[in-house]
Amino acid sequence: MDDMNVGHAVATGETALGNARIVLEGDVVQGSLLIRDGRIASVDTGTAPKGAVDCDGDLLIPGLIELHTDNLERHIQPRPKVDWPHMAAILAHDGELASCGITTVFDAIRVGSVVSDGRTDYRKYARPVASEILEARARGMLKISHFLHLRAEVCSETLIEELDEFTEADRVGVLSIMDHTPGQRQFRDLEKLKEYVCGKHGLNDAQFEDHVAGLRAIHARLGNQHEAGAVAAARRLGAVLASHDDTLPEHVATSADHGVRLAEFPTTAEAAEACHAHGIAVMMGAPNLIRGGSHSGNVAAAELAEKGLLNILSSDYVPSSLMTAAFRLADIWDDLPRAIATVSAGPAQAAGLTDRGRIAPGLLGDVVRVRMNEGTPVIRGVWSHGRQVG
Repeated sequence: MDDMNVGHAVATGETALGNARIVLEGDVVQGSLLIRDGRIASVDTGTAPKGAVDCDGDLLIPGLIELHTDNLERHIQPRPKVDWPHMAAILAHDGELASCGITTVFDAIRVGSVVSDGRTDYRKYARPVASEILEARARGMLKISHFLHLRAEVCSETLIEELDEFTEADRVGVLSIMDHTPGQRQFRDLEKLKEYVCGKHGLNDAQFEDHVAGLRAIHARLGNQHEAGAVAAARRLGAVLASHDDTLPEHVATSADHGVRLAEFPTTAEAAEACHAHGIAVMMGAPNLIRGGSHSGNVAAAELAEKGLLNILSSDYVPSSLMTAAFRLADIWDDLPRAIATVSAGPAQAAGLTDRGRIAPGLLGDVVRVRMNEGTPVIRGVWSHGRQVG
């Protein structure tokens, strides 16, 4: 599902980057990189071509690929009940990701609303926001590559009708099946859920209990129908199907039966082990790795990394965490190429993107120049389709 440069400004001419340590698949070499007309033309270990940018020994890595980020929602709703102009929010989100070394993003948009509970802000918004992202892409307004990721909320009242608003023409990249019914998966611990919901929406104890009861009733009435509808929608749209917050081996077995290829944030080591047994790639949150644990009390990403059960990182709700976490993984594994693959080649493969994710001739000129400064990766240049965007 390559983007075929749809609505993307592609650099013409040549850009040469020399005197760099280039992170390849399984190796790091000293040399130079040539980008021509938006694509990587060559990787050379000899003398840099005349006129090349002197990278002063910095690392060159593939542009980062983000499969699941809530960052756009933060820009659209910077505070509760504040609806920011969407196009301005999209452009701010795009620029922020580019500055973090992310050159491809799957913008996660919730599909499925709870319209009967006016105290929380689970209103419908997916179709209009998706249309504005696609418009911005078609008009060449964006710095990096954007695809759609539909977060299909099973515990909702409008999922099927909202999914029906999308067609193959939208080129949806990922559809994840999410079930935030209280008392299971991510929020098995109701006290953690209470902290989150009451802190965000200002509910008192009685209102929270009513909120939980209402969501459980919705799931009992519509959950099975919505899960089946989400699986069917992914097939209809040609999207990669992902699971979300698998907790038990039984959850993973169901995901495998649905045709899931990507597991977002499994909450236990047992679920991650089951994913690997079924050939499902495991994605964990970069903030979890950096913080040393999950804010919901679930399994730590570092634990899965140490067990060899982590394939992909996602910035989730902090875009800058993706680069930092990749280098944290490099320390855990003592293997920089393997760590960089979790934010480049790994997500590219999971999403079915064959034109990016590695530094190799013929692939897109999505490249990031990075220097380590006292353990912190500092981004010194970002190229998307060969055009410098950061």
